[in-house]
Amino acid sequence: MQHQDSSLGFVGLLKSFTKPFWLASAMELFERWAWYGLFAVLALYLTGSTDEGALGFSHIERGEIMAYVTAILYFLPIITGAISDKIGYKLSLIIAYVLLAVGYFFMGRVTSYSAVFLMFLVVALGAAMFKPVASAIVTKSTDKTNSSFGFGVFYMMVNIGGFFGPLFSAKLRDAYGWNIVFLMATSAILVNLIIVLFFFKEPNREPVTETLGETLTRSFKNIWEALSDMRLTFLLIIMVGFWLMFNQLFYTLPVFIEEWIDTRPFYEAFHKILPPIADFLKNKDGSINPEMIVNLDAFFIIILQMIISMIILKWKPINAMMTGIFIAIIGIALSFYTNNSLYTVLGILIFAIGEMTSNPKFSDYIAKISPKGKEALYMGTYFLPIAAANLLTKWITGDLYEKYSDKVEIIRRELFARNIQLPEITKEYTKNDFYHDAADKLQMSMDQMTNYMWDTYHPGNIWYVIAGIGFLTIVGLLVYNTVINRMERRST
Repeated sequence: MQHQDSSLGFVGLLKSFTKPFWLASAMELFERWAWYGLFAVLALYLTGSTDEGALGFSHIERGEIMAYVTAILYFLPIITGAISDKIGYKLSLIIAYVLLAVGYFFMGRVTSYSAVFLMFLVVALGAAMFKPVASAIVTKSTDKTNSSFGFGVFYMMVNIGGFFGPLFSAKLRDAYGWNIVFLMATSAILVNLIIVLFFFKEPNREPVTETLGETLTRSFKNIWEALSDMRLTFLLIIMVGFWLMFNQLFYTLPVFIEEWIDTRPFYEAFHKILPPIADFLKNKDGSINPEMIVNLDAFFIIILQMIISMIILKWKPINAMMTGIFIAIIGIALSFYTNNSLYTVLGILIFAIGEMTSNPKFSDYIAKISPKGKEALYMGTYFLPIAAANLLTKWITGDLYEKYSDKVEIIRRELFARNIQLPEITKEYTKNDFYHDAADKLQMSMDQMTNYMWDTYHPGNIWYVIAGIGFLTIVGLLVYNTVINRMERRST
């Protein structure tokens, strides 16, 4: 086989892809549409007021559901990938889509903590079943002449789904309530089920003669073999910090915007530049939903990734990772530092630039340190720090947020200082009831109360913790790079 053939040209490369490639790419788009369409608003749904159709959970409960389930999701492909190799891709996809459709649909129907946790876990099982299969189909549907371009197209589909899913969620839930978000996610998965049942044919696979138990044992042995390389293991441990910081954009920032940031100034500024788009983004209150603001991260990546990739093309991976993380720290800190929505958007833009600079170079570096013939084995460890970071995220987005930034807790603190008591929040006495009564007791408007609590209790100070984790990651990479360079000089 020849190497990447640039002489094919853009159209030639597109024509070189087979039907399974395009089907896998389409299924990736709809699966990501469903996932991000829900995940972008999940924090708001879990903690929102029950009189608006949300669940009214505490931030600690939200942290447990989002962190623990997604951690399981990123650990599982080690197992589900082996199962898919054994039972076949078509059957794996059917199982994945049935799990996803059932999970999404009933997640919008149940209201208790345990039932929501269970249904989200069903979604995670389906997503973990889908992830390795989609990538494997693309790998088997491309060759050395078009694989690099093929994965570029594939990941473009990820970003398209990741951008449009939340966009539709925001508009639909504003118009029809929360349940429509889950129906949208279910519908996107049912489109995939139709694709796999009627159009997808099992690609040629090497027959797996070993038992499922033997396949799983081999998978774990392979991971253990890769982790015995201390260069890889220490890098993965350090990068947990990056993903822990990164997660706050989706786990914590939407709730933070909902509770503390008035997005009307951003709408008004944007309306002066592009009135039709600003009006499309606007909700019925004249502001812009938090998930729309956070979703700008995906938008910035779609329009800027190629430019950033060209700028950092010749940068050393570790240097690019450290630079990218430093830029991301500035962005995430700015997003939480102020309650001005214009600075929040600027922070998300800066964060996206840092993300685009560091994340691709992480994959690149793992590939570079992989021994010849063990590239796939080493790349299989990529999701381990993401899984670990999701597990740890509960501490920031749950415990820490509830203690230092939760609007209800802060208002209660102020009421206690003034010897004012209000009932505990229940399904009957909602979060919105509490806010209105608190503002009334404090003799303030809702906006005045929010600004007073912000100025008095500084809920944005949670940025110190998030930025601190980012700086520890940079220090870790700096030490790591120094040690690795010394070891390489000694060995030559």
